[in-house]
Amino acid sequence: MRIARIAPFALLALAGCHHEAKLSADQAWVRLPAVAGHPGAAYLTVHGGPEPARLLAVESKAAGSTELHESMKMGGSGMTGMQRLDGLDVPVNGTVRFAPGGNHVMMFGLDANLKAGDTIPLSVRFEKGQPLTVDAKVVGAGDAAPY
Repeated sequence: MRIARIAPFALLALAGCHHEAKLSADQAWVRLPAVAGHPGAAYLTVHGGPEPARLLAVESKAAGSTELHESMKMGGSGMTGMQRLDGLDVPVNGTVRFAPGGNHVMMFGLDANLKAGDTIPLSVRFEKGQPLTVDAKVVGAGDAAPY
């Protein structure tokens, strides 16, 4: 009987704890190229908010240009290739991961002074709203992924 009297208050307390997620990005990192002058790659996780979003670009002042890409297997040979993407849909409260072997950001013309251990800002741009800024850890070509 006592539980029946407490239950409505417990439910109200739980309802007050609920909050809507907001569009955000984290776990960003950049892998330097093995050969200077070649492109590097950036990876991150984008978390959807209360509305669907369309990711258009991930940019950095440390790169001359960037492109969104998707890695994919080509035929039955086991070889992989890349396809340029014009954007990615971020579902409501969903997650879009950029990781080696999957979606990634190609970074062309990287600053030659970048070295493992540095941190650079990435600007994550969407079809609507303000861009998000996330700091990316820089790792060497042969270093383990930080996330």
